[in-house]
Amino acid sequence: MARQLDEQIVGRYPVGQRLRVLDVGMGQGTQALRLARAGHQVTGLERDATMVAAARESLSAEPEGIRERMRIIEGDGRDTGVHFLPGSFDVVLCHGVLMYVEEPDPLLAGLARMLAPGGLLSLLVRNGDALAMRAGLAGDWAGALGAFDTTAYRNRLGLDVRADRLGTLTATLAGIGAPLQAWYGVRVFTDTAADDAETPADVEALLACEERAGRTDPYRGVAALLHLCGVRG
Repeated sequence: MARQLDEQIVGRYPVGQRLRVLDVGMGQGTQALRLARAGHQVTGLERDATMVAAARESLSAEPEGIRERMRIIEGDGRDTGVHFLPGSFDVVLCHGVLMYVEEPDPLLAGLARMLAPGGLLSLLVRNGDALAMRAGLAGDWAGALGAFDTTAYRNRLGLDVRADRLGTLTATLAGIGAPLQAWYGVRVFTDTAADDAETPADVEALLACEERAGRTDPYRGVAALLHLCGVRG
């Protein structure tokens, strides 16, 4: 997904431009730190205190220049208007968050307002059109059958969450003034891998296959996750 995001940034902004980035639901700060290391000014917003602590610990180990380019705020992504003025960011990330939000439209509308004209909104969501894949590949036929007509599922943490369908999100992005410009599949081949699986020796080949499949039909349509990129009009 990082390669997909970089592709969109490079295609939209001049090389070397320092962008203002907001990472909503940044978790432990993996993407936020990566972009700060690349020279961008990054703000991470996260409501989970444990994740905030982990992100701050990781940031403290970085060189001073990177620490100065990143700030971390403990808060809810649905309250961006409390923390920031409209149009404050060139890029807004919201990765792995929507599945925990029962009504995502207000959150998405708030994120779009944070974008400057021409700004990039990057979403990573569970693919509601492919929920039957994991159960089917595991031979859980009852689970697969039940997944066809729902967007609800239980994740690996045992939490009951929700997925999003490409068509629905495409309409939502158009409605909030950040129409879809590109979309990718993520974890086409690797979604069934165990959480504690060791990194394979041929990891570069694996990543090349995932990257190719993530941009190629029909493979991207059955990916576990969707990466959608909208642009503020």
